[in-house]
Amino acid sequence: MNRPATPPTGLRARKKARTRSTLQEEALRLFLSQGYENTTVDQIARAAGVSSMTFFRHFPTKESVVESDDYDPLIVLLIQRRPAREHPLDALRHALAEGLATVYATDRDTLFVRTRLILRTPALRARLWENQHATELMFTTALAARSGQEPDLPLRVLVSAALAALTTTLAIWVEGDGEAHLPTLVDEAFLALRP
Repeated sequence: MNRPATPPTGLRARKKARTRSTLQEEALRLFLSQGYENTTVDQIARAAGVSSMTFFRHFPTKESVVESDDYDPLIVLLIQRRPAREHPLDALRHALAEGLATVYATDRDTLFVRTRLILRTPALRARLWENQHATELMFTTALAARSGQEPDLPLRVLVSAALAALTTTLAIWVEGDGEAHLPTLVDEAFLALRP
């Protein structure tokens, strides 16, 4: 389901990643079939063939099984690879485009289901700002480090605006039942941010 930025090495790490992935897959399947509110952690754990304690070793809450992914670390890595002289908005745009192309090609359906679930489930939607704030700090720090500057107010505002554009684009994509090509929509959203 979720592809890590770098594949886990070693038997133990691969087993842990496989268990985590299975838990997320089973959770999404159950959420779709019986609803988020009607699904318990015990049901998810049973469906994945593990105990509830194992569930909580991988995810601190039921919400986190939907929210958790490896996308942000992947984008941070891609930001770090961008040229230092590139404008921060362009660096973020290119990093997101590259990361999204990878995710869209391998996990498009899962991305759609997770996004729709987050946007349509009050308990998950309420946590969206908190998660976006954490992402904003990660991306701002990566952009600042790339060019050797401090993560100042203008950079944070730029990243926040870009993430707001991305969130709006994801909402439009979900409203259209995923029919539109998401990478194209994201590209259009970033063009709208240009002065």
